Amino acid sequence: MSNIDDQIQQERENAKNVCSTDGSDSGNCAAAWDAVEELQAEASHQRQKQTPKSNFEQYCDDNPDAVECRVYDD
Repeated sequence: MSNIDDQIQQERENAKNVCSTDGSDSGNCAAAWDAVEELQAEASHQRQKQTPKSNFEQYCDDNPDAVECRVYDD
């Protein structure tokens, strides 16, 4: 996980440099910050994958028709 955190930090520094050079309203500045946001989203997805399921979630995965696991749409 630290690898992606390092990449995020590098992209932040790059975005700051690009924005200070090209201006905060330039397309290059927006693209640089988009790259930061994409990496942050990927890091978030990786963290979610690492979170173990609770016993209840595992039970519902094994028994999707159980009363306790039913999901009703409004």
